[in-house]
Amino acid sequence: MPITLGDVERFEASRGRLEAIAYRLLGSASEAEDAVQETFLHWQAADSGHIEVPEAWLTKVLTNLCLNQLTSARARRETNVGEWLPEPLLAGDPMLGPADTAEQRESLSYAVLALMERLSPNERAVYVLREAFEYPHREIAEILDLTEAASQQIFHRAKKHVARGKARAEIDEAAARAIVEEFLAAATSGRTEPLVKLLTQDAVAIGDGGGKIPARAKGFQGALAVATFLRGLFKPGKAKRALVGGSPDVYTTTANGDPALVAVLDGRVIGVMCLEVTPQGIAAFRNQVNPDKLQRATRTWTAGGHGEPLLTAF
Repeated sequence: MPITLGDVERFEASRGRLEAIAYRLLGSASEAEDAVQETFLHWQAADSGHIEVPEAWLTKVLTNLCLNQLTSARARRETNVGEWLPEPLLAGDPMLGPADTAEQRESLSYAVLALMERLSPNERAVYVLREAFEYPHREIAEILDLTEAASQQIFHRAKKHVARGKARAEIDEAAARAIVEEFLAAATSGRTEPLVKLLTQDAVAIGDGGGKIPARAKGFQGALAVATFLRGLFKPGKAKRALVGGSPDVYTTTANGDPALVAVLDGRVIGVMCLEVTPQGIAAFRNQVNPDKLQRATRTWTAGGHGEPLLTAF
């Protein structure tokens, strides 16, 4: 049965929600787009006249496609050169999806997306559907072919795995900018002491170059080690300029709702550093420099307005 204009319109009405679900499940915007497109192909081939609740049907198909993708992605990520980090989404990206409640904002944060790598595919699906999209366990059970009790148990287990000792601080845009500016002042001071004061004692710094941009295979741990690394990172040098092809401008923004630095060179985003801020200080720096994971960030950046750079690096 050929797909009708009405079928296409019904799918397009769900596209934004489907993309937001897929992104949280996969940690990759490009893979999320592919999963949504494959969901459309399934929708196109289905007899929509016999589908009572299109939204539920589409969510079930998408989620199961993502579960299959997660299983194969886990094997690929284990062979990733160095650390693996999710693809960051800059402020204003529609794929960010709902962020009205504290739970939705938490599930979207870059730190939690990274932590969700610890979960099994089923745990990740239940956590995302419940925490980020407020699906009742009855519907989650139907989507994943579980019992309602099993869905509840998986959710509590997933929350326990994702939970951290330090509570993430809720920060508005002005506070995020102030934190980034204070951090940059410390990072470019040439001294480690101002940086150490901003960090938690167990702070970490992680980079993902995807084997294409040099990044340390293991992250730095501890306030002094992280401060020393960051001081060196922001120290000008010819080798750094040669590596990236010039002197990038550094801006402040938010990525996945977290304070972030964006390095831009000739209109192209070449790095996004997300700061995990807690009441005790900055607990983590997660720096995405893999060019494959910055293409969407570049599109978002060039499409939106932004102020003057805080500095020109290197």
